[in-house]
Amino acid sequence: MSFLDHEYREIITKAVIGKGRKFVQDTNKITPTHKPSSILGCWIINHLYHAKRKGNGLVEVSGSYDVNVWYSYNDNTKTEVVTERVTYTDQIKLSVKDKQTLGDEAEVFAKVLQQPNCLECTIAGHDQKILAEVEREFLVEVIGDTKVTVKVDPSGVVVDDDDWDLELADDEFESLDPDFLDKDK
Repeated sequence: MSFLDHEYREIITKAVIGKGRKFVQDTNKITPTHKPSSILGCWIINHLYHAKRKGNGLVEVSGSYDVNVWYSYNDNTKTEVVTERVTYTDQIKLSVKDKQTLGDEAEVFAKVLQQPNCLECTIAGHDQKILAEVEREFLVEVIGDTKVTVKVDPSGVVVDDDDWDLELADDEFESLDPDFLDKDK
């Protein structure tokens, strides 16, 4: 590679300089007001999260969601919904890293591939808690400055805008319908 004879150029640009993905299953303990008899339903709402870079090869996604459990109590004669806020922190290792990264300034983007979702909800027999098994998955990308090298074509042609022939020929005018715009009226 020779930079002196101008065959190559180094270009600095923004690009994806790191990428990672992580699937997590957690079991969340929910404390009901009453001793549960049975679980009638479980759903997750109000998911919020943010991502930040932690070191060279790691992104941390921190977030929270509400676990809502509808359960019966008093020998299945009454029902109640218990809501509990759950917080989490996921460390996502970057599986793709650019070695040509310039500087430490980078933007981190996190995309939810699987919103928090309840897989199973059960009653823990020994302490009367409710166990909600939840799954979630994230894709993270780190965007930063990187350097690319391109080969310059020594016989390349530089095209000027004035070189384009954008004029209409006389025979192109003959095929135009002068009433085209008035047909819809």
